[in-house]
Amino acid sequence: MQTFPVRAFRNGGIVMKSWIFRPLPAVGALMLATVVFVSCPASPESGDKTMQYRQLTPEEERVIIHKGTERPFTGRYWNHHEDGTYSCRRCNAPLFLSSSKFDSGCGWPSFDSAIKGAVREIPDADGFRTEIVCAACGAHLGHVFRGEGFTERDTRHCVNSVSIDFAGSSKQPAAEAVMSAGQTRDAYFAGGCFWGVEYWFDREPGVIRAESGYMGGALSNPSYEQVRTGATGHAETVHIVFDPAVTSYEKLARLFMEIHDPTQVNRQGPDVGHQYRSAIYVTDESQKQVVEGLIEQLKAKGLKIQTEVEPAGTFWPAEEYHQDYYQRKGSEPYCHSRVKRF
Repeated sequence: MQTFPVRAFRNGGIVMKSWIFRPLPAVGALMLATVVFVSCPASPESGDKTMQYRQLTPEEERVIIHKGTERPFTGRYWNHHEDGTYSCRRCNAPLFLSSSKFDSGCGWPSFDSAIKGAVREIPDADGFRTEIVCAACGAHLGHVFRGEGFTERDTRHCVNSVSIDFAGSSKQPAAEAVMSAGQTRDAYFAGGCFWGVEYWFDREPGVIRAESGYMGGALSNPSYEQVRTGATGHAETVHIVFDPAVTSYEKLARLFMEIHDPTQVNRQGPDVGHQYRSAIYVTDESQKQVVEGLIEQLKAKGLKIQTEVEPAGTFWPAEEYHQDYYQRKGSEPYCHSRVKRF
């Protein structure tokens, strides 16, 4: 077993806590839930068996399916303060409002209330904590604690960042439309430094989520330090989750061709290397046809397009410090600007 020291602040003082996390035994229902698109929830007692779930990364599976815990002070949302809604990473069901989020000092996102009916509490296998799961799909979120005195509600939903997504106030209508329809689409674009590509897509109407990461190489779960050598075969790639009722794949592909230079080989501006190549990773034949059609249009205009078109493989999310880089920095991309090409 492992013991993690957790620092919490209360009434101006410091409370030192030591929480124990024990490994859980493998359960048949949980093992079945590791299928990419699961047809049943994590436990047979909960969730809508007709739901379609998102593809999860290995780290997301470790936490969401196998009830793991991310390291404190490392998650994407522990120090996040925008207005909006936090939803289930697995099924996209809304869980918490930003108005209920507070800083507990524990290193994980903390909420003193959940959206009514969105979160279910069950006794933890460790025998003394209370686990919280998504009421819609049974995904593991974290634990709930009471009697700590942090807020007037005297409740702390301690949630793993990897278990949730966020939609800001400006994107809530699109996010809610997708939630109601139960559908999202995925797209993968690589065009130089992923910071700039993510910046442009994150501003595009209909885009629910833009996440920096790696695709196209053979190494599993690569780190930035490995990818930057150019030896792993990966390209810095941005994973787009979008609402097809608001935007189209063709519109997003057009945007991609205008926010980077598709005529450059193994570079984008000052960034040089195979990991900075221009590439589009398609998820099906219809996406491939759209991309090939756009490339032909650009070639007809005299552009020598170097963009690779390949089937999408495993997407590996980049380290936390790469996510929302320009938003956190408060600046604009240095090598990605929009140039009208269509």
